[in-house]
Amino acid sequence: MRTRKGAARRQAKRKLFQRAEGYVGGRRRLYRTAKENLIRAGRFAYRDRRRKRRDFRRLWIIRVNAAARMHGLRYSQFIAGLVLAQIELDRKTLSEMAINDAPGFEVVVAAVKKALAAPRAPKAA
Repeated sequence: MRTRKGAARRQAKRKLFQRAEGYVGGRRRLYRTAKENLIRAGRFAYRDRRRKRRDFRRLWIIRVNAAARMHGLRYSQFIAGLVLAQIELDRKTLSEMAINDAPGFEVVVAAVKKALAAPRAPKAA
């Protein structure tokens, strides 16, 4: 007697249709269409998990730039000053400080300006 796939196929289909809940029309009801749409949705989800990181970093940089310019510095100068002042705050933290902790951000800006104004020794070749 040959083996058939009855129960396993039914379970697989049920799982697939459960994942397709919320889709409209045949995208939810038709097996092949639902399967194709789930594959496509998975590709978008994978791509956009990576894109989300990029988008947030861009947002943080825009916010830090705006806050730095309010204190008379460009973004590039501000970041260079952070390096010179040996302040290791990431852009997310700086962005949050700029929005929610203005006095704290001013302290960081003051340290950056001081580090930028300090004379630097020439680099050895």
